[in-house]
Amino acid sequence: MSDIRFDGKVALITGAGGGLGKTYALQLASRGAKVVVNDLGGKADGTGGGSSMADQTVKEINEAGGQAVANYDSVATPAGGKAMVQTAIDHFGRIDIVINNAGILRDKTFIKLEPQDLEAVVDVHLKGAFFVTQPAFAHMKEQGYGRIVFTASNAGILGNFGQTNYGAAKMGLVGLSNVLSLEGAKYNIKCNVLAPVARTRLTEQLLGPLADTLDPECVTPLVTYLVSEQCQETHSIWSVGGGRYARMFVGLTPGWFAGKGAKPTPEQVRDHVSEIRDTSKYVIPDSIADEMKMMLEMFKG
Repeated sequence: MSDIRFDGKVALITGAGGGLGKTYALQLASRGAKVVVNDLGGKADGTGGGSSMADQTVKEINEAGGQAVANYDSVATPAGGKAMVQTAIDHFGRIDIVINNAGILRDKTFIKLEPQDLEAVVDVHLKGAFFVTQPAFAHMKEQGYGRIVFTASNAGILGNFGQTNYGAAKMGLVGLSNVLSLEGAKYNIKCNVLAPVARTRLTEQLLGPLADTLDPECVTPLVTYLVSEQCQETHSIWSVGGGRYARMFVGLTPGWFAGKGAKPTPEQVRDHVSEIRDTSKYVIPDSIADEMKMMLEMFKG
């Protein structure tokens, strides 16, 4: 099979001034993509801003013979999302790829979490991905092609102490991607979720001794594949870290059926909880329609 290339394709990558986002920008550009490098240039908690981070990534791409432009808008507003997509259209005439990578951290235990810490994290991670992807999705739909990656986290999918705001926002991205994968299916728009474990400025203090083994460049090959034309995967969650690549998924057990028309008691639920939880014959539904189909078959049977 031929090498993965992005000639003629235009990519928008948020938070591409450093860390994972920068590795994506450099690799896509080296394989022919024209890249919009978005970075607000703020601190890890989302405060502050500046142009130097995005400018440096653009400089490295252009000096290597690629094509890139910088954008400094915040993902956390509808105007910012529209502006960065418009940057792609104005400079390169189209948009084919969106990698929602921008992120901040404001970790506190649940009781100590202030409303502003919840709002800031949800604004950047969840609302930010929505605000950036919505105008891009409209262009992709018109051209009949698109590739979108949402950066979630094991902190949301599995849970992590002290990250209720971050985990809630990240799991929200799974729902966003799942719906868009269905809405984009007939327009050749593929949507996937990334759950990376890598050393970045946001995580290096959290990872401890593991940080040295979790090179962010181990994540880049998976993302590059997911946003390529060769990728036909969609509606999936991908876990990656330290050179290991795996699929994560939401499974559904057959469960316990009380019988058509039955009105079970709490005690019956208690007595069948092992059967309800039994994962030996799980399925992986692709949409809510799959679960409804299972229920219809159960009522018939």
